[in-house]
Amino acid sequence: MKTLPNRPFWWAFLQLIRWNNLLIIAFTQYLAYYQLIINQGFEGWGTPPWGLVFCIVATLCIAAAGYVINDYYDIKIDNINKPDKVIIGRYIARREAIIFNFSLNCIGLFLAWKVSFYFFLASLTCAFFLWLYSNYLKRLPVIGNIVIALLSAMSLLIISFYNALNWHLVAMFGLFAFFISFIREIIKDMEDIRGDARFGCKTLPILWGIRRTKRVIYVLLLSFSILILSTFFTFYDYFTLYLYISVLPALLVLTYQLMYADRKKKFRELSQLCKLIMILGILSMLLA
Repeated sequence: MKTLPNRPFWWAFLQLIRWNNLLIIAFTQYLAYYQLIINQGFEGWGTPPWGLVFCIVATLCIAAAGYVINDYYDIKIDNINKPDKVIIGRYIARREAIIFNFSLNCIGLFLAWKVSFYFFLASLTCAFFLWLYSNYLKRLPVIGNIVIALLSAMSLLIISFYNALNWHLVAMFGLFAFFISFIREIIKDMEDIRGDARFGCKTLPILWGIRRTKRVIYVLLLSFSILILSTFFTFYDYFTLYLYISVLPALLVLTYQLMYADRKKKFRELSQLCKLIMILGILSMLLA
């Protein structure tokens, strides 16, 4: 039997809340504010206003709480799908995880209230659907994937509740985030098909099989590519050029590798490629 290494509590907590994903969320919101909303560029970057700080920290707290509750409900499934990454029950007790979830949600909602009433309502809605997804929706076909994709887009759109300037630009990037998150969630379902099937989940790969699920992803990739190509008619500048030479080729690589992927390791690599495409899309804000 494999011996598990001893880990300090702070390491376990950071892994539980997905600190690397939280950094991406914070950077995305900060970039969206300065590059899309107030459009000040590099020269305008500086100490952010307190409202923006509250907005970002509130989003991070609610997202972290979502990661915690998701791992809480998925202990048995994760012991099959990714046993080396299980935190709850191994490094952090189940009761402690619930306390973390409740505390993080309370802090996030309190800060959201300090920003605005509408931001509070949006944050409360996100917190509720993160719980509902972890408890029920993720075991259903497509619906859970759509919810997570919408919440990924909302992490960007929610900035508009703090400042409504140039909301159409934020909405465009929110649509980008929706597509790539939707694609990634379906790929992750293919990666986790073994554990999900054992515990009665009804995800798309379980119901339709890997081959038919790939066809769904091909349609989504084609739609996403058309969306990127359409930026030519709106921007026709360095922003469009960047998308054409970075994001579009990455989508082509993803499509090609998806055609031949048939093992858990390959699906995990595709999931990481989706995250890379997401980061490339975030960096394109510098040129939008």
